[in-house]
Amino acid sequence: MNGLHVEHVMGMAIKLDLRDGSLDAATLAPVLDWLHHVDATFSTYKHDSVITRLSRGELAIDDLDEETEGVLVRCVELTEITRGAFDAFAVPAPNGTLLDPSGFVKGWSVQRAAEMLERSGVVDFCINAGGDIVVRGSSSGDGAGRWSVGIRHPGHVDQLALAVELEGPMAIATSATYERGAHIIDPVTGQPTIEIASATVVGPDLGTADAFATAVFVMGVGGLDWIEDQEAYSAYVITHDGRTAWSSRFPHPALASAT
Repeated sequence: MNGLHVEHVMGMAIKLDLRDGSLDAATLAPVLDWLHHVDATFSTYKHDSVITRLSRGELAIDDLDEETEGVLVRCVELTEITRGAFDAFAVPAPNGTLLDPSGFVKGWSVQRAAEMLERSGVVDFCINAGGDIVVRGSSSGDGAGRWSVGIRHPGHVDQLALAVELEGPMAIATSATYERGAHIIDPVTGQPTIEIASATVVGPDLGTADAFATAVFVMGVGGLDWIEDQEAYSAYVITHDGRTAWSSRFPHPALASAT
C-alpha cells in the first residue's frame, strides 16, 4: 500500500513517503536496519560508536571496516573539493573530539537508503531526514507529478522561503541557523560562521549535497561562485536581512518563468 513511515533515528524523525504501492514490512525492514546501523557506527553523541572510539584513540584506522574507512576517505576528498570549508576533521564534535563526519554521513546514509528502495523495485518516493531530502520518480505515483520541496525561512520558522519543483532522481540539503543558532563552524577560524542565514544545495547525490551545503554556508554568498564549478550542483542562499541569491543552475521558479 502507499503510505508514510516515520522512523526516529540519528536524533531526528526520518520520513519515508512512498507513492507507488510498495510500503510493506519486507521492503522497509532492511532500510530501517541500515539507518540504525549508521547511527550506531557514526553517531558523535554515542560514546560507544565506532567513530567516537576512533576519535578517542581507542581504535586505529587499520581497525575500521571498508565502509567506515570509505566514509572518512570521502570526507577528505570533500575537504579538498571545498577548499577546507567542509572539514570533518577540524570542527568540535559533541563527543568532545575534533572528528565529526555528520555533515556528510546523514546525507550519505539517506542516499544509500534510497538506493536500497530502488533495488527493491520502489519507483516513486521521498525520504526527508530533517530537511535533507532525496526524491525518486514522481509525487503522483504515475510518472506525471514533480515533487514540491519547501525551503524553510531561517527568520520565520513557520514560513517557507521558497518551494522548488524537483523530478527524481534528485537530492536537496540545507544548512541553516534556525534550529541550533550559530552552530556551523568555519574550520579555518574555529569560530561560528554567521555571514548568511541559510544555504541550500540541489544535486544528484545527497551526501555530497549535504557537505556542499555546509561549505556554501561557511563561504557565504561567495559560495555561489564556487558552486558554479561543481558540475550538476547548484545553491540558493538567504542572508540575515532576508536577501536571496542563487547560482545559475538552481531550480528557482523565477528562472523557470523567465524561459
